[in-house]
Amino acid sequence: MILLTFNIVNIEAPAQKGSEISYEDRLNITIDNTKAILRILDLHDIKASFFIEISIAGKLKNMIKAISSQGHEIAFYNKDSQADFIEETKKETEYFLEKQVRGIRQKDLIISPEILKMAGFNYISRIDHAHVLFPLKRLKTTTKITEEDGLSIIPESISPYSQLPYNDFVFQFLPVKFYQNMVFETLKNDDFVLIYLDSWQFTDLKKHCFSVPFYRRLNAGKKMEDKLDALLSWINEKELATSRVKDYIF
Repeated sequence: MILLTFNIVNIEAPAQKGSEISYEDRLNITIDNTKAILRILDLHDIKASFFIEISIAGKLKNMIKAISSQGHEIAFYNKDSQADFIEETKKETEYFLEKQVRGIRQKDLIISPEILKMAGFNYISRIDHAHVLFPLKRLKTTTKITEEDGLSIIPESISPYSQLPYNDFVFQFLPVKFYQNMVFETLKNDDFVLIYLDSWQFTDLKKHCFSVPFYRRLNAGKKMEDKLDALLSWINEKELATSRVKDYIF
């Protein structure tokens, strides 16, 4: 099973010298990038899970409604929000969506499963930092779903052969053919592959003057759209099963 997921986050990179990019500009870029992702998913009739960064969720209500109305899952991505704000945002989102938000993703600030269970979450998706030294660090990392304090804990997926994780950096960096082979081989060994991408990767960095490292500019913007389109075409061609995270877990 392929679990395709997207982190909907504002691009954090500073503006290039002599340029200024406001918070509203960043928010509008995030909306445009998300629309591009939705368009590609719709083209291939594939459903995914969208992890909305909690601090911007209240400003993306129309976007969240559009994502949900197209049959995709709405979940949260916690970058640096505290438990009270997470619970408040969850209730507000569930109210206007008229649907339960079951999942939350964490990386830097880790809220305990016990607290998240009390807030009404059913699963936690854990991800790590994406950088060039990740392979050796992950050699002993489990890829099995476990349970903690009544919540399902979903780890990052890692290729058992290349030891590469299925994170945003790897997808952007690797050739599509190599990535497809990695997914195919992993599915022979594991029950699922969880793939995650960040919405900021779809930013047109030629149009928007962000100061982004050269290795992060590679294949960004339209090239990321093309790579995602190629991956989804391949998934359908090979008739590989996909699922929203909440459907797979429950």
